[in-house]
Amino acid sequence: MTQDGSSNRLSAERRKKLQAARRAGAAYPNSFQRTDLAADLRRRGEGKSAERLKNDAINLSVAGRIMNTRIMGRAAFVQLRDMSGDIQLYIRQETVGEEQYRDFKRWDNGDIVGAQGALTRMKSGELSVRVNSMRHLVKCLRPVPEKYHGLSDIEERHRHRYLDLMVNPPVRDVFVRRSKIVSGLRHFFDNLGFLEVETPMMHALASGAAAKPFKTHHNALDMALHLRIAPELHLKRLVVGGLEKVYELNRSFRNEGVSARHNPEFTMLEFYQAYSRYYELMDLIEGLLRQLSRQICHSDKLPYGEHEINMGKPFARQSMGQTVRQHHPELFAGDELVLQKLPRYGDSLKMKFSEEELRDPLLAQFALFEKTIAPHIIQPTFITDYPKSVSPLARSRCDRPDLVERFELFVCGYELANGFSELNDPQEQKKRLLEQQRARERGDEESMHYDADYIRALEYGLPPTAGAGIGVDRLTMLLCNAPSIRDVILFPLLRLAD
Repeated sequence: MTQDGSSNRLSAERRKKLQAARRAGAAYPNSFQRTDLAADLRRRGEGKSAERLKNDAINLSVAGRIMNTRIMGRAAFVQLRDMSGDIQLYIRQETVGEEQYRDFKRWDNGDIVGAQGALTRMKSGELSVRVNSMRHLVKCLRPVPEKYHGLSDIEERHRHRYLDLMVNPPVRDVFVRRSKIVSGLRHFFDNLGFLEVETPMMHALASGAAAKPFKTHHNALDMALHLRIAPELHLKRLVVGGLEKVYELNRSFRNEGVSARHNPEFTMLEFYQAYSRYYELMDLIEGLLRQLSRQICHSDKLPYGEHEINMGKPFARQSMGQTVRQHHPELFAGDELVLQKLPRYGDSLKMKFSEEELRDPLLAQFALFEKTIAPHIIQPTFITDYPKSVSPLARSRCDRPDLVERFELFVCGYELANGFSELNDPQEQKKRLLEQQRARERGDEESMHYDADYIRALEYGLPPTAGAGIGVDRLTMLLCNAPSIRDVILFPLLRLAD
C-alpha cells in the first residue's frame, strides 16, 4: 500500500473512533481545566527524589497533545506536549480503572488529552505525572508525522507550519525567541523615550524606498492604492509635527523576488530621532544589537553556519570607496576609479556594468560593492558614504555633495540595517523626488513616486533628524542561527500547492 493509501486508512480508522465518541456523547468536551504546564512541573520537581515528591503529593492537572505512547501490559507511558514542552504521564490500570484504561488504549498520537495526578520520579530518574484520572478532549483525525522522517521536506514544513511546530520543538523555540526579540526591541526604544506609533499600510503613492510595490484598489473610494514598501515618509511627517523620537514595528510589502533572505511580506523596525546625525544611530544600533545578543543568546559570540559572529567587539566602520579600493585596487589610480578598465574587468568577474555605471565612478563602485563585496562581509560592519544618486532621501555630505551621510550594517553576508541623516531641505528633496518620478516614467518600477504632501510637510520644517530601519526577520535569523528567512517567518509566502 502506498504511503498516501496508508495515511488514508489510518485517517479512516481515526474517524471511526470519533464517530463512536459522538454516539457516546463524549466528543469534543470543553469542561477540562488545566492548572499546570510541563515546564513548571519540571522546575517544581527539579532535584527532588521520588520519596520527596510522594510526600509532597501535590494535585495537578495537565493537558496537551500525545506525541508518543508505550503500552506495557497494565501500565503505559505517554509523552505529553503542551505550549511549554514535554512531560511524561505514567498510567496504571489499577489506578485509573479498567474501563478508562481500555479507552485510553484506543487513543492515538496527536490526540489532545487531559490528566490529573501527582508528580513522581521513575526508577529511570525521569520526572513523570502519576495519573489518577484522564480525559480525551480532541481527536486528531490525521496521523501525526514522525519527528525525523515524516516531515523532512523543507517546503512542506513551511507550508504546514502547524505540523512543523507540533513535531519539531526547535522550530517552536525559534518563534519563542523571535517574540522575545520583538519585546526586546520595544523595551530598548521605550527606555530611550521613543514613542511607538502606527502608520498606514495602504498608500496612495509608493515612496520611502527603492522597491516595486504591490497594487490594490479601494472600491468605495474608487482609488488605486499600494501596499506599504516603507513607513519612512509618514514617520518623518510625525517628526515635523513635533513627535521628535518615534519608532514603528511595521509590516512592509515589496513585489520582488524571493530568496533565502527575501520574503515579499516582511517586518522592519524604523525609528527617527530629531537633532541627531547618522553616526549617532550607528552607535545606538551597535548598542542595541549587543544588548539583544546578551539578553536573547546570553553571549557576545553567536554561531551562524560555519562562522562565529563577535557582537562584543566594536563594529568595523569604513567608507564604500575605501572598501572597494581594498578589494579591487587594480581599478584605481590613486583614489580615482578608472572607468576605462571596467568592461574587461567586469568580464573577468562575469559581471555586466550598465551604461550609467560606465559613466559614473560612484555608481560603478556601488555596483562592485553590492555584487562582489557585500555578500562576503561576515563580521558586523558599517559601510558609509553612499552615492547621492542611490540615496534620494539622505542628506549630502557638506564636503562631498555627491555622497550622503548614510550607512548600511552588514553581517553574515546580508544587509541588516540602513540609516542616514535625513534630507530636510524641501527644495532639494523636491528636486530629487522629481528625478525619481522621471525614472519611473522611463520604466524604472522601483523608483519612488513624487509625494507633494511630503514636500509640503518639509516646508513647515523638519528638524535635523536621523533615521534608520532594522530588518526584524534578518535579525531573528542572526540570533537564531537560521539560514533562511522562511525559517523565522511563521507563514512565509509560497506557491499554491498542486
